[in-house]
Amino acid sequence: MALQYKFVEVAPVTAESLEESVNELVAAGWSLEGIRFVMSEGSRRPTMAFVSGTRDSATAVADGEPPRTPPPLKISE
Repeated sequence: MALQYKFVEVAPVTAESLEESVNELVAAGWSLEGIRFVMSEGSRRPTMAFVSGTRDSATAVADGEPPRTPPPLKISE
């Protein structure tokens, strides 16, 4: 079965903002896959984070977001 993926951008990165994002993702039926941090030079704190989740597309329920349609490909001649 195919998986669906969801990514949530979190900024500023705090314990509270990460906790809120993870709880919302899991409450919507997603399984937490991981958290990736974006660091900037000269700083010990991450500037942003991406929280990712997965779920089985066969058992997925609508989460209020319509599916995205990719832009058409431009072919140069």
